[in-house]
Amino acid sequence: MATIALRDVKKFFGHHPVLHGISLDIADGEFVILVGPSGCGKSTLLRMLAGLEDISEGEIHIDERVVNDMAPKERDIAMVFQNYALYPHMTVAENMAFSLRLAGAPRAQKDAAVNRAAEILDLGPLLRRYPRELSGGQRQRVAMGRAIVRDPQVFLFDEPLSNLDAKLRVSMRTEIKALHQRLGTTMVYVTHDQIEAMTMADRIVVMNGGKVEQVGAPLELYDRPANLFVAAFIGSPSMNLLQGEAARGEGGPVFRAKGGATLPLPAGTPVVPGAPLVYGIRPEHLELAEPGAAGDAAAEIAVVEPTGSETQVFMKLGTDDLVGVFRERIADRPGTSLTLRVDPARCHLFDPTSGARIAPGASTTSVLS
Repeated sequence: MATIALRDVKKFFGHHPVLHGISLDIADGEFVILVGPSGCGKSTLLRMLAGLEDISEGEIHIDERVVNDMAPKERDIAMVFQNYALYPHMTVAENMAFSLRLAGAPRAQKDAAVNRAAEILDLGPLLRRYPRELSGGQRQRVAMGRAIVRDPQVFLFDEPLSNLDAKLRVSMRTEIKALHQRLGTTMVYVTHDQIEAMTMADRIVVMNGGKVEQVGAPLELYDRPANLFVAAFIGSPSMNLLQGEAARGEGGPVFRAKGGATLPLPAGTPVVPGAPLVYGIRPEHLELAEPGAAGDAAAEIAVVEPTGSETQVFMKLGTDDLVGVFRERIADRPGTSLTLRVDPARCHLFDPTSGARIAPGASTTSVLS
């Protein structure tokens, strides 16, 4: 196992900057996931950590060794790729033992390592099969087994589940998380799927445009997104984000959307009437209410999507689009209205200029005026 430290790491392709100075500390045995949209630089950063891409500036430390100029084989890491990269003419056991064979390990050592990995991943009955005889999930487990056999200090995963169907991705997420709990090895995992990140990681690194937007535990990012990008990226469906302004209402401070609807702000929030705001509320934090209650808002139904355990409703709040996720089964037809209640303690406020989160109770005078 090992610690990892990135110190102002930059990457240029020609004169084009791809990574803009990434600094990050990963603890021994931690499971960290790099997440972000396509092109944000997360896979490039992982390949630099593996030694497959040169580092333009900065330093990468693995267990306090600077590894910038080390070859991949000298870094004591193992990488699991998106496309499995198995040798088709070799059996499962031969694929898993390949790195030890190259290293000249004795037969007994190879067999013991393969059998241990096969037991961890439930691959024992498959050891004599060839890759063409395996399902996609089985191939991915073989790729993971090949990495385990090497007993590395660090595991690197580059979107390993993206080629699998939805049901298999769910089961493989569980397997990888259980694997980390059994081995306790430092793992760095790249994905564009924020559900994978939320369900698997000890900490998530949200990247965008070659920069780190926020680092934190999954629920920390969900509950306290640092800015508009993280707020929109983390959570499914995405957080509702409404443009508008602060105002004083009869019962306290309110947010007035551009479409005219009003929603409550947390009690005691100092406001400057007319100060621009972005108001965030997660779909699952909208509540259904009886019509007519003070402070509630009426939204017109556009589409109802029942999923069984919950119902997603796409609505219009004035001229603004809104998504709600409810445990109730909703039989209302498109064109009719739902009355929504918002707990102001669950809302999120952002500066529309900088995109930064406004902390609860912070004065909008200094932030927005």
